[in-house]
Amino acid sequence: MNKHTQFKAEVAGMGIYVPAEVRTNADLEKTLDTSDEWIRTRTGICERHIAGKDESSSTLGIQAGKMALESANISPEEVDIIIVCTSTPDILFPATACFVQKGIGAVNAAAYDISAVCSGFVFGLSIAEQYIKSGRYRHVLVIGSETNSRIVDWSDRSTCILFGDGAGAMLLKSVESDEPKGLLSSHIHSDGEKSDFIIVPGGIGKTGVSHTAIDEGEYFIKMAGSATFKAAVKRMTEVSQEALDFNGLSTEDVTLVVPHQANRRIIDAVTDKLGIPSEKVFMNIEKYGNTSAASIPIAIHEAREAGLIVPGSLTLLAVVGAGLTWGAALIKW
Repeated sequence: MNKHTQFKAEVAGMGIYVPAEVRTNADLEKTLDTSDEWIRTRTGICERHIAGKDESSSTLGIQAGKMALESANISPEEVDIIIVCTSTPDILFPATACFVQKGIGAVNAAAYDISAVCSGFVFGLSIAEQYIKSGRYRHVLVIGSETNSRIVDWSDRSTCILFGDGAGAMLLKSVESDEPKGLLSSHIHSDGEKSDFIIVPGGIGKTGVSHTAIDEGEYFIKMAGSATFKAAVKRMTEVSQEALDFNGLSTEDVTLVVPHQANRRIIDAVTDKLGIPSEKVFMNIEKYGNTSAASIPIAIHEAREAGLIVPGSLTLLAVVGAGLTWGAALIKW
């Protein structure tokens, strides 16, 4: 390698897995004071997938990870690092990533979890980018996997209508190139002052698990909807522009935007502010709802399968999540 050649993180393979059970808006009408029209109008969601009793974030992640390795024609033994991005781990410890490592047979990999909730996958990409660009590792498997159905209150129509379960995986490999390709850059931010916007307040390390907190529903998702909406639009717009500016690019250079699938109105507001036409925006929220850290990798996989991402495409990823956390990444395919 000459002094000008750099290691780049290139996408080698993708994979997804969603549970078989589908819960539609019509199903929710049976137990909630809501309607299909009300949900679709306010969120764009029509249905979501729900994990079965024998499924968990690790089992979903194993399936997505295996598919990613198969599509890349990479053996499990070649994987150096497994990063599982999840806010719904199987158990408190060990890390869900260790169960995934066992499940896919990646015997030579280090494995650990990160928690940035909906922003998790972009945060995971940012970590993988540093590993690969430093020349330290060749193959990093980043998985977003969530079983949100386990932490939503199914009697609370303001939150339970939004979330679904699923997993998406991306295998990044190291390539030597002088050309801008692969993961061009990632940009991540946090604002703990807004940590109460989206929160599961029940304590573990702070207070310990208590019967009172369980009875009061403190281990379910709580969300300040209006404040979250405003913050999401502002931060996703800002970080998208940051990523473009960093690479000397404009919105006209972008082939496809793959945003976090949280709410159709948020996506529309962000892309309107950026001046990106709807035909350049990929959405599958109607089928899955908000799958948190799995949202973006599931969407990328489906966009590729639909022929919307091809060699030479420039894809902009943008996300916001609890924390508050937000991020963006640009991928040249």
